[in-house]
Amino acid sequence: METSQNRTLKGPLYCPLLEQMREDNLNNNNTQVNLVVVCIHGIFSSLGILENALIIWVLGFRLRQRTVASIWMLNLAMSDFLATLTLPLFTFYFYSSHSWELGYPLCIVQTSIFFFNMFVSAFLLAAISLDRLLLVSKPVWSKNHRSVARAWKLCALGWGWAALNTLPYSIFRSVIEKADSRKLCYHHFALYLSSEDSLEMDCNVRQGATAISKFLLAFFFPLVVIAGSYIKISTGRLADTLTLFTKMVTSVIAAFVLCWAPYHIFCILEMAAQYNKKIFKLVQVGLPVSATFAFLNPVLNPVLYVFSCPHFCVRIRQSLGAVFDGLVEEGGGSNLDRILQSEDSENKHKPGLGLGQLLRSHEPFPSNKLLFSSSSLDSYFLL
Repeated sequence: METSQNRTLKGPLYCPLLEQMREDNLNNNNTQVNLVVVCIHGIFSSLGILENALIIWVLGFRLRQRTVASIWMLNLAMSDFLATLTLPLFTFYFYSSHSWELGYPLCIVQTSIFFFNMFVSAFLLAAISLDRLLLVSKPVWSKNHRSVARAWKLCALGWGWAALNTLPYSIFRSVIEKADSRKLCYHHFALYLSSEDSLEMDCNVRQGATAISKFLLAFFFPLVVIAGSYIKISTGRLADTLTLFTKMVTSVIAAFVLCWAPYHIFCILEMAAQYNKKIFKLVQVGLPVSATFAFLNPVLNPVLYVFSCPHFCVRIRQSLGAVFDGLVEEGGGSNLDRILQSEDSENKHKPGLGLGQLLRSHEPFPSNKLLFSSSSLDSYFLL
């Protein structure tokens, strides 16, 4: 009975880092700076929601025909749309002088969607990169195995994988009141299955596991796949198909790195923050700022995947449906078609079928629907 009373008097257990954050009185009373941050977040929120809603509307309801390209883009837009919907919550947090006044349920919602989008985006970017690599390096295999149904299944696998990886961040999340009465929506690794004896070890293991796993699974490994795919393509025999889109590839990879690298760096630094006061202060200021950069990714994605398409200035004068039809339309003469025609020309004096003839010989795939076409769509497939 005495032990129970002592525990009640002591209150809940907190990890050493979280205890420091509760006691720390970070000065966020600069009204002008807070106003600028709130305005920037408001702009991001509006742009991100409108851009991704527009893409979902067109790709989901206006396209005449589903393609693998449209499935990739639609799933990216849906994930990004969910992320941008939570931006107003993060904006209100800054508006409230870095205090979470929206309650526990919205804390869990905001956290879950943030990490869910992080994992989904990384998975889809890696999948698109591999798809592009297979498309140009193994055209026969791609012709026989790439389909809209399989693209949907792969996307569903990515969403399930992301949901599974998001669970630890949702479970160990709580609203904690600080000494100055402000509230934190933050990870609380001592929330479950911890005692005073094992507190420090539990906190270090859980924080280290989440920080390192999300760095590896949602940043490093996808980045290796993305970079490796494009290096392989650019050094292969089909490298000439990419010269017009090198800038696009560079922009996509650079945006992915620039938006998420600061966040992962600060999460890893946070592991040592409780032992170093300078690192603690740096993380206190830098982590919210780096999270803002991470939120930039779903806002920038529509620009990078769609609106940087070649000839868009011409297509923008057409209806929105026609614009996106042009982006994901299958048919016509693509760079790959020209390569296949070149293969036919080189093999016309040789017995048997050339590569282009072989691809066109399969009945289930009409020749006028061979793989993917238009320079605008090629730019998308570099993602």
